[in-house]
Amino acid sequence: TDAGVAVILATATTAPQDDATRATVERLRSEVFPAVLDGTQARAHVGGQTAAFADLGDRVKDRLLLFVTAVVVLSLLLLTVVFRSVLVPLKAAALNLLSIGAAYGVLVMVFQWGWGASLIGLESSVPIVSFIPMFMFAIVFGLSMDYEVFLLSRVREHYLATGDNDGSVVRGLAGTARVITSAALIMVSVFLGFVLGDDPTTKMLGLGLATAIAVDATVVRMVLVPATMKLLGEACWWLPAWLDRLLPPLDIDGGAVGDVRNEAREDRKATLPTG
Repeated sequence: TDAGVAVILATATTAPQDDATRATVERLRSEVFPAVLDGTQARAHVGGQTAAFADLGDRVKDRLLLFVTAVVVLSLLLLTVVFRSVLVPLKAAALNLLSIGAAYGVLVMVFQWGWGASLIGLESSVPIVSFIPMFMFAIVFGLSMDYEVFLLSRVREHYLATGDNDGSVVRGLAGTARVITSAALIMVSVFLGFVLGDDPTTKMLGLGLATAIAVDATVVRMVLVPATMKLLGEACWWLPAWLDRLLPPLDIDGGAVGDVRNEAREDRKATLPTG
């Protein structure tokens, strides 16, 4: 106090994740300190880990919707330019959000509800750190879109060469499934390594990312994507003429389409009867 500064340490009687603890922080800031310090030049600040996480949660809550919207919209625009389609980008964004949502659900079940918490070294339920969902969304959406572009690029090559949507989906999936699965296994193994750590926050990030990648590479990428494109049929590649004129030309296939046409011709020759 000789320097005109004092630090008061106080510990709440409730758990850090309880609503009552957050209410205590808010009450100190809005009611207690303003009343006590009214008419003086003194200022008071409420800090510490509990207050900092509460403030961080409020900031994330205010920005999360804007962040998610910006990422999804930019991804839609990029995929529309690359694949010259309306439904393919919409399908990709919806299914990517599905895998991320599944991972969020697993985090709630394990860390908030305590289901299987002991299996990953937790003695009880813990609150989900507010910035984890945002980090997870940024990382998982990027990886999911990477797998999506890799798969759809191959499908589009075959479609441009043959004009057969169903056959292109089959060939594209057959040509990329092993690579996508192998890449996903590597990422899942790395993220599960985070779960072995002692810090609950690290465990959250690792389990959430591993779950999202596993769901995306299996249920979404190997089942839902080809099934959706099969059901949509030729509509997958529909693009209004006016939008096609507005979009800049972007060729990511290069000479791949010609190679696919040659492969298709060779396949047809192989199926022709001889003699």
